[in-house]
Amino acid sequence: AITDWKITLEDTVADNASCGLYVLGNQPSPIGQHALAELGLQLDKNGQTVSVGSGAACLGHPLRAAWWLARTMAERGQGLRAGEVILSGALGPMVNISAGDILHARIGGLGSVSCRVI
Repeated sequence: AITDWKITLEDTVADNASCGLYVLGNQPSPIGQHALAELGLQLDKNGQTVSVGSGAACLGHPLRAAWWLARTMAERGQGLRAGEVILSGALGPMVNISAGDILHARIGGLGSVSCRVI
């Protein structure tokens, strides 16, 4: 429990507390194929760019957050299981979204995903 909701930015990211949704692509890519810290993010909302960032925005490298999670779970006698979705944290600033918004995210060589908020 968080007393009086006194949390840091790192706590919020680690808990995905501000995550309203996530979208997965349908073309998996081997982790070693990309320089994940260098991948650029561009998020468009209704055709306008609203967030820009990179993999380095997530603890310097997105796999650092996943490594921390795996290590912490192992210390608690639980492991990560194949097929689980791990959200490593935000690569760029968060934005507000509303019903009807159309979102399109491009992440470097990983590709892009789109959705409409309902």
